[in-house]
Amino acid sequence: MKISKFEMDLQQRLEIIRSQGLYRQLREVESAQGVRIRVEGQELLNFSSNDYLGLANHPLVKEAAEKALRDFGAGSGASRLVCGSLAPHHELERALADFKGTEAALVFSSGYACALGTITALLGKGDVIAIDKLAHASIIDAARLSGATLRVFAHNDPNDLKDVLKWAGKKSARVLVVTESVFSMDGDLAPLREIVELKDKYGAWLMLDEAHATGLFGQNRRGLAEAFELADRIEIQMGTLGKALGSSGGYIVGSKSLIEFLINRARSFIFSTAPPPSVSTAATAAIRIIQSDEGERLRSHLWARVDQLKNGLIGGPFKSQVVQSPIIPLIVGDETRAVDLAAELRSRGFFIPAIRYPAVARSQARLRLTVSSAHSAADLLHLVATLGTLPS
Repeated sequence: MKISKFEMDLQQRLEIIRSQGLYRQLREVESAQGVRIRVEGQELLNFSSNDYLGLANHPLVKEAAEKALRDFGAGSGASRLVCGSLAPHHELERALADFKGTEAALVFSSGYACALGTITALLGKGDVIAIDKLAHASIIDAARLSGATLRVFAHNDPNDLKDVLKWAGKKSARVLVVTESVFSMDGDLAPLREIVELKDKYGAWLMLDEAHATGLFGQNRRGLAEAFELADRIEIQMGTLGKALGSSGGYIVGSKSLIEFLINRARSFIFSTAPPPSVSTAATAAIRIIQSDEGERLRSHLWARVDQLKNGLIGGPFKSQVVQSPIIPLIVGDETRAVDLAAELRSRGFFIPAIRYPAVARSQARLRLTVSSAHSAADLLHLVATLGTLPS
């Protein structure tokens, strides 16, 4: 059969991707999310999930989702502004605002849609957006789509941000700083106090992505903003429901005016079908767990396992960065080698996919280890022992 020019073009481009060690493919997970998953018939110990507190398969979370499925059906039927704004969505937003200590909250279908809708609603041509060099792809794409002048400051470098804000201050424009609190690929923390001081000094706004911090930091487990006692000085707090909350979706919390504005101007909210009610109810149940004594026990257990892994990696064959989160990257460098190491670990019973460009910079490929409170001490001992037998 004759191959069309369209198919030839795609195949040529795929071959380039393969030659660069950047080819990706989906692997079907045949089990529930957890520290042990079944992939292509093989049971694997999972160190790749962002389900930090093990709530994705928690009985109360599943029961809440099942009840919502019975009471409200499988889908929401329409966008929130048409007829899809169901009671579970409102309940979740009230729970989020209470949890985060803000006036209001708004839920989006995904974290990506959340960043895209919020940034493009708030900024436009003539405005300025300053983002950390390692900010998530959704933030980068939203910044570009907004039409605002984009300035990138060096990763976690307040001095470089200061220069950007000085320059932006010469313009009569809205200025938004965007950073993550815990960075998804390196596991390091933003210098949040310095960033807040700078944005206040130069009259900018701050949008903080707490995706990998919610549930893990602060007295009430709200995130890094609470841990640093800065939440009331941050205009826009973003997060996801698909990590420590074990569900799916994204959210913004802040003032009532902010949420009202996004309802009227965030296109990824306005023109998306509302999330399934069972997903929202599951997230609400997860928030209640995090706010309870059980939430503190889960967090304490998680940090104990994180410390165990970090200590176990000392003196091992891989270069590991100093981190203060459940994300521990083992830098490999070469993309093909990272893929080979991930395959070797799979053959030994571990699921740790290689992270490569564009998720990280070229030649900065890595094995990204993530720890869950559902991991046992024995799981960590097994992982450390196995990693110690691999060539660096």
